[in-house]
Amino acid sequence: MKYKLLNLFTFLFPVLIFSQEQGLDQQIDQAFKPISDFFSAVIFFNVWHDPDIPFVLVLLVGSALFFTLYFGFPNIKYFGKAINTVRGKYEDIEKHGAKELYGEDGIAQGQDLTNIDIEDHLVNIENDLAIDGDIIDTIRDESSDGEVSHFQALATAVSGTVGNGNIAGVALAIALGGPGATFWMIICGLLGMSTKFVECTLGVQYRDVGADGTVYGGPMFYISKGLKERGFKTVGKVAAVIFAIFCIGGSFGGGNAAQSNQATIVIKELFNWQSTAAGAIVGLVLAILVGVIIIGGIKRIAQVTEKVVPFMAVMYVIACLYIIFSNYTLVDDAISLIVTEAFEPTAVGVGSLIGVLLVGFKRAAFSNEAGAGSASIAHSAVRTKYSASEGLVALLEPFIDTVVICSMTAIVIIIFNFGGAFTYGGDGTGAVLIDGIPYEGAGITAVAFAEYIPYSNVFLTIAVVLFAVSTMISWSYYGLQSWKFLFGRGKTADMVYKLLFCTFIVIGAAASMKSIWDFSDAMIFAMVFPNMVGLYFLFPVVKKQLNRYLDAIKLKYDAIED
Repeated sequence: MKYKLLNLFTFLFPVLIFSQEQGLDQQIDQAFKPISDFFSAVIFFNVWHDPDIPFVLVLLVGSALFFTLYFGFPNIKYFGKAINTVRGKYEDIEKHGAKELYGEDGIAQGQDLTNIDIEDHLVNIENDLAIDGDIIDTIRDESSDGEVSHFQALATAVSGTVGNGNIAGVALAIALGGPGATFWMIICGLLGMSTKFVECTLGVQYRDVGADGTVYGGPMFYISKGLKERGFKTVGKVAAVIFAIFCIGGSFGGGNAAQSNQATIVIKELFNWQSTAAGAIVGLVLAILVGVIIIGGIKRIAQVTEKVVPFMAVMYVIACLYIIFSNYTLVDDAISLIVTEAFEPTAVGVGSLIGVLLVGFKRAAFSNEAGAGSASIAHSAVRTKYSASEGLVALLEPFIDTVVICSMTAIVIIIFNFGGAFTYGGDGTGAVLIDGIPYEGAGITAVAFAEYIPYSNVFLTIAVVLFAVSTMISWSYYGLQSWKFLFGRGKTADMVYKLLFCTFIVIGAAASMKSIWDFSDAMIFAMVFPNMVGLYFLFPVVKKQLNRYLDAIKLKYDAIED
């Protein structure tokens, strides 16, 4: 043992000396940058030059437009039903089935069972009516499908999308592309609602339920099982494995390192921490915190996010609304600038309309992850008998994430910059000079908030950290499900993944913003390729399941009205 410790010390001593000379954070960044550059170059290959147009963005936006048209604008048509589903208006038929409750031989007897205890109702009808006992037993058994409620699944998924993409990502978009990038973020968010609907419906439709009731779902399942149904077993298996690998990478990148990176930036600025190892230390603390939480699994994550997500979203939205209403005379000017600059951009280095469009689409896709398939992993755990019900719930995500929260952040930053605080376009990497000091990402948003809210640096630090932690714990679940798909469902394999996940928290906190976000973008967008294979093969299944769910709702209300 002594010799082993001596050898370990001998190995670590020069590393420690080198890290002191160079700075631990800088050393981690230099080691990570080549990895980031490699994946970014591979994933974002261009199909057009001058301006550069990556194929993955064409695929993502084109597919979102196709699904929007094919399903008849579900982002608008079914928005009300999506809200009612989250509210539990159709919970009875989702748990027990429409025909079993409201069909000709159903147990409802013309009564709306939404807010009635089904067990009590079953006892009453067993005593009063001669109904087949097998039907009653079936209704009782099928009420236990899934692990979490619609609201919990939405909260978990939203916590994976509503994160520092809304604070740092929006600031990065405006710093690079100017106010016009906001317009294209909103368009991408609206179109992304349709894609999210498709992939989350499939997530529930093709999920696996373990013997202990644990749910396993997501693109790796609907790709492999769905394509097998259509006679493409090998293609499905290969695409599912590729997705699982990229999803693990996404959980280490956009769902982890990018989050800890922005949390570290605001923490260091709040405490004016200049140590060369500050990032690594903050990352270690965050890693311990997240590590404790993720041991609990999806039910623990759902319980945490169910409370944290509404709190952090409301807190952040209130702050944005305060600034917006305090400067209400400038809101119309900000909106006008967003629309004008979307088609006639003036940001330094952004170039033409295509340039600002790409900046907006890229940041929106990173923020709401529609098309990446990640959210379908969380949504697949919902308690329901109708897969399309959760698809409708899921389309609310991009609306909340991009159309509402991202837009608010953008308007705050644009109002702040009416005074000419910085030049749109900056240095071309996402950094801008404010009072001669370079700021990037969440730092830009923090300066904008500080202009209007006293001690907002404390407030925004808390908000960024909460966004970061909630996103990390949700993405740890996404990555773990992919890890299980590849390596099995053993405890040892799970622990290996969780240790790797926590390691990337430290890497993200220590490395530079550009390296981390380039890697994160690459990993998130890489998931799009295998996921779209599944969506294009299986979207007719979604159409069938949507009609089935709408027919079930109609059957319920026809029975009640009669």
